[in-house]
Amino acid sequence: MSSSNADSPSTGRPPGAARAPRAAAEPVAAPPVAAAPRSTDDVILDAAADLVVHFGVRRTQLAEIARRAGVSRPTVYRRWPDVRAVIGALLTREIAATREGVALAAGGDGAPIDREAFVDGVVEVAVRLRDHPLLGALLHSADSDLLLEYVVERLGTSQRGLLEALRSGIEQGQRHGSVRAGEPVELAAMVLLIAQSTVQSHRMVASLLPEAAWRRELARALNGYLAP
Repeated sequence: MSSSNADSPSTGRPPGAARAPRAAAEPVAAPPVAAAPRSTDDVILDAAADLVVHFGVRRTQLAEIARRAGVSRPTVYRRWPDVRAVIGALLTREIAATREGVALAAGGDGAPIDREAFVDGVVEVAVRLRDHPLLGALLHSADSDLLLEYVVERLGTSQRGLLEALRSGIEQGQRHGSVRAGEPVELAAMVLLIAQSTVQSHRMVASLLPEAAWRRELARALNGYLAP
């Protein structure tokens, strides 16, 4: 009578040999996370930005904005009555996004920033706004009056957002002891005016103030104004 080992399938190893360890399973890659869909408002504003940069405000029509955004004209009209209103919303969005990308107040540890760090942030925001494709297209074109209307002639939503960020940073600098005493809102307003005028006049003095000098002198002006 044959043994049970003889009846079992051959394993290909000598009797008593240790079982070879199984190869580790290949890790399964997680499926890519889909980006959140953009809102209809952002899709419309993206289309408007593209048209303004390439063709200017005067050649941008609501119908063309709707066509490029892939929405109906009533969809645009329900949100904004005309092109100028669209551009106003677009400027507000872009300026806010630029400001939020730079720390003008407490860092990640919650500690208040000092004056020099605050000024560095203001200069960085100024550079980003100066070099922004949309703002640059408006500032250096026949449509600059529209930018001036929203940025210079009235205190709009984007301006108030900048002022609030500047006020918060100045208050923290005062607590730190590196920013002089004074009403934070008033100091913030003057910082905004100094930076804004420097951005608007950049091209006029570009041959006299190369990039490094432009940054350095703006920082020096702001530090001198805010120092105790």
